[in-house]
Amino acid sequence: MEGLIALIILVILVLVIIVSCIKIVPQANAVVVERLGGYLATWGVGLHFKAPFIDRIAKRVLLKEQVVDFPPQPVITKDNVTMQIDTVVYFQITDPKLFAYGVENPIMAIENLTATTLRNIIGDLELDETLTSRETINTKMRASLDVATDPWGIKVNRVELKNIIPPKAIQDAMEKQMKAERERREAILRAEGEKKSTILVAEGKKESAILDAEAEKTAAILRAEAQKEATVKEAEGQAEAILKIQQANADGLRFLKEAAPDDAVLQLKSLEAFAKAADGKATKIIIPSEIQGVAGLVKSITEVAGDK
Repeated sequence: MEGLIALIILVILVLVIIVSCIKIVPQANAVVVERLGGYLATWGVGLHFKAPFIDRIAKRVLLKEQVVDFPPQPVITKDNVTMQIDTVVYFQITDPKLFAYGVENPIMAIENLTATTLRNIIGDLELDETLTSRETINTKMRASLDVATDPWGIKVNRVELKNIIPPKAIQDAMEKQMKAERERREAILRAEGEKKSTILVAEGKKESAILDAEAEKTAAILRAEAQKEATVKEAEGQAEAILKIQQANADGLRFLKEAAPDDAVLQLKSLEAFAKAADGKATKIIIPSEIQGVAGLVKSITEVAGDK
């Protein structure tokens, strides 16, 4: 009975050892394995089996891109201005073996290396250049850190200057300068707006004056054309009246001519003409001798007719 229990315990122990030797490496991970204290292999994704008692997992390595946000570091510019700059480093482990054996504390090593590199770069720049050359600083730092971390199995993908904090006095001066710049731009915009408004008003007045002048010109032309047409119509009417009078006179003369009147009729017509002349304002009327006898005859005939 005791032997059976010992056998069962042994079997269970063997199963536990076998299970403990089976390892599954998940995606984006790597495992550094040592045998008897020396590097054996780097396991990738999948199922692996290690020898019991002589093999051990020395380090588990994450192969994803990692982000480390370092606290602000004091740096001095070329013009002796001390400022605080905090950086963000994006890196990725490319060689698990070098990462496991290259440096004792890789993150601390990257932080110290970042601070040293940042001081070297900022020390060659003045304050204004530091504030306006952030992209250039990022590029230089990435290149320097990538070369320095390559023996550790680390690749630095990006370096970003998260924040640049100049001294308080400089911050106040910069705020005043920015305020003055904003006020200057506001004044320029306001002046441009007033200028555009003045131009628009002037253009409106000019357009109105042009329209008024064109309207007056058109009205004057229309008045002149109307007066001209009225004058033409009046002249045409007078000419037509004169033409009709002349035509009537000509028709009367032609009628008399066609009627072939005798001397008595002509003398009577002459008397009618002198009678009309007598109705005028003339004080003297000279009667030709040829029709004086006719006038006496007419008077005699009138008296005889009165007697009857």
